[in-house]
Amino acid sequence: MPFKSTFMTCVSKGRKVVETVNCQQEAIAILSKIAANLPGMIFQILQQQDGSPLVLYVSSGCRELLELEPEVIQADLHRLYTLIYPQDLQAFDESMVFATATLAPWHWEGRIITPSGKLKWIQGTSQLERQADGDLIWDGLLMDITDRKQAEAKFSESEARYKAILDAIPDLMFRISRDGKYLDLKGDGVNIIPPKEEVVGKNLQDLLPSDVVVISQEAIAKTLDSGTLQTCEYQLSTPLGMRDYEARLVTSGQDEVLAIVRDITERKQAELALRSLAQKFAKAFSCSPDSITISTVKEGRFIEVNDSFVRLSGYERDEAIGRTAFELNIWVDEGDRQKLLHELQTKGIVRNLEVEFRQRSGEVIIALISAEIIDLDGISCLLAVHHDITERKQAEAQLHLCAKRDRLLAETLVRIRSSLNLEQILQTTVSEVRQFLQVERVFIGLKDSLLGAKTVAESVDPHYPSILDWSTDDEAYIQELKTLLTTNRVLVEEDTSKISISSKLRTHYQQFQTRASLGVPIILGDELLGALIANQCTGTRHWQPMEIDLLQQMSEQLAIAIQQSLIYQELATLNTNLERQVEERTAQLQQKMQELEELHRVKDVVLHTVAHDLRTSVMGNLMVLKHLLKNRELCPSEASTSSHISVSSSIIERMVQGNDRQLGMLDSLLEIHSCEKQGVVLNRQLIKFSTLIREIITDLQPLLSQNQATVTNLVPTDLPLVMADATRLQRVLANLFTHSLQHNPPGLNFTLEAKVEGGMIRTSIQDNGAVMSKLECDRLFDLYIREPQAPCSTGIGLKMYICRQIIQAHGGEIGVISNRQHGLTFWFTLPLEGIKN
Repeated sequence: MPFKSTFMTCVSKGRKVVETVNCQQEAIAILSKIAANLPGMIFQILQQQDGSPLVLYVSSGCRELLELEPEVIQADLHRLYTLIYPQDLQAFDESMVFATATLAPWHWEGRIITPSGKLKWIQGTSQLERQADGDLIWDGLLMDITDRKQAEAKFSESEARYKAILDAIPDLMFRISRDGKYLDLKGDGVNIIPPKEEVVGKNLQDLLPSDVVVISQEAIAKTLDSGTLQTCEYQLSTPLGMRDYEARLVTSGQDEVLAIVRDITERKQAELALRSLAQKFAKAFSCSPDSITISTVKEGRFIEVNDSFVRLSGYERDEAIGRTAFELNIWVDEGDRQKLLHELQTKGIVRNLEVEFRQRSGEVIIALISAEIIDLDGISCLLAVHHDITERKQAEAQLHLCAKRDRLLAETLVRIRSSLNLEQILQTTVSEVRQFLQVERVFIGLKDSLLGAKTVAESVDPHYPSILDWSTDDEAYIQELKTLLTTNRVLVEEDTSKISISSKLRTHYQQFQTRASLGVPIILGDELLGALIANQCTGTRHWQPMEIDLLQQMSEQLAIAIQQSLIYQELATLNTNLERQVEERTAQLQQKMQELEELHRVKDVVLHTVAHDLRTSVMGNLMVLKHLLKNRELCPSEASTSSHISVSSSIIERMVQGNDRQLGMLDSLLEIHSCEKQGVVLNRQLIKFSTLIREIITDLQPLLSQNQATVTNLVPTDLPLVMADATRLQRVLANLFTHSLQHNPPGLNFTLEAKVEGGMIRTSIQDNGAVMSKLECDRLFDLYIREPQAPCSTGIGLKMYICRQIIQAHGGEIGVISNRQHGLTFWFTLPLEGIKN
């Protein structure tokens, strides 16, 4: 009898017992005995009409199932509700509502979480019975079905896994009988075969070509007879074209096989491509211009080498295969292989690692190695490609030496051009040439007028004897050296022990341990000045063309330096003579200057004395003449009857004017002399310029009236103040008016204007008289001797010069402008008060 039916029968019997037993405790005892024989938890719940539950009974099975005491559930049924897994609450509630509404047996499966945290699957069942008063009695059982659920889950998972594996197999599967009849097939997703119903039940001959049928029947027979796996391959024409297939057959039942058919077209194509690639690799391996080797990683034993390896290493193929690179002594530095393996381990690949290899001949070459680790029949091997860069490295080294040589030549040329110290130039040259050539000794020997030949500069290794200050006056020896140096303009001796030379020269080589020598002559024009020589003392040496070229170019630069030094010596001698002559001429000049100063002093004395005496004489004459002229004007009758010589008034007036001019000229000369000696002394005062001009015009009115001249004063009254010497400015304006009056007939009109311009007051005096040439305007204020026929006399010329001195002393400028229509315009500027010049 099923467990549920048994339980419900027991419950029914228990209820009848309860109904017939008057004592409640006895009824509960009977139910407890029944529950003890049943798994899970038995419960009885009374659902009252208002929906509130009353737990009448809970068996002790709740302790194991729910980890709660029966009393706890009886006291609070909600505790059971809180154990339900949150995602299963909705299904639980819906099942309760449905059972209550329909009175159908209640059934629910779900998960709970016990107080200790365990997850359990619970199955709940109950019978509902409505009482006469409308209440519902729930008689039910809760059981632990966790083990069943886990088993079901594992079964479902296993079934899904096997189905997934089967679905994941892309191959066709056929069940075929011994006679070739298709019993079943699996070909999901394969669209190159007919539908299943068109295949099952048919024979191989109905669907496959005859040749494929024969192959298939033989494979079926072998499989069933031997009971072992059999494999066959064939081709079929499909909608996708000709395809290759592989069938694997195993026994699957009595006289039937399971055939797994796989499309191997891509694999066949890949195998074909691989064979083609292998052929290409073989050709590339054998025809590559670079050396290619395959060797074991562990020992470095050669498994295969190409023809380029044979050419590069010098070893034949049969000599290399089976031997290691160490046995062939190929690695120059054995640590390079460890470095190669280390990079392969860290990076997985090596590209262009520069290493040195030794050829069979012993010559060392430089190569770039690129390598990868490959697997050959389970053996870890090294595939390496070696690119010979020896010639490139030699070219780079040669290029580096050329650059170094050019730099050395350029630096030497700069030193020669920037220095006149021949000793320093020679010493620096031998030091740098020795460093470049890497020899033990480089020296320079020069011709000496006293000693014949002498070493003047040397750079030598301390372990070898020095040749510095060596000299000889042996003419035969010197001539031999000249012949060796000048024959081919270069002396190249790679092994001094194998050349034919004199005993003296051989003794010289032995004394200074010279094993090889390279020398070039230092020639200036056709004259041999000396030689630049390099010595190798450690052994013989093959001198390179570039080294010979370096010494030849250096000798040319040294010839220039020596010539420059000789010229400098000549210049030094000439300079010494010149300095002596300059000193003599300087002494003579100083004597002449002293004489000239004495003459100037005498001139000043004479000028002052003569001018003073002459001025006294002129003033006396002038006083007499003026007195005579005055008496004559007062008493004309006495003048005519006097016994004195009769002189007309006009003559006396001319004499007076002449004496006035001479007196003015003397005053001007004395003032100019004072200005040249001491400068113009100004008595500056802060004055209003318009007032000053008006006062000056008033003072000059007698002169203007005498010459019937008029002045139009247009000077503004609001001009700024100026700091000036009023007396000196009056002298300037008087001289400017006098110039115009003396060079024009009476009736001249003047216009006087002034304005502020650029921080200066610019004053102009314009007349309507005669004009001057530009040359005369430019030289009007200069101090020079006028021509006798010049319109401007010497006297007025001196006054104009004084005008410029006065204006310049104030910080201004003065000039004149000539205009044919407007006459002359004199102008001068004065700085405003507070403006510094």
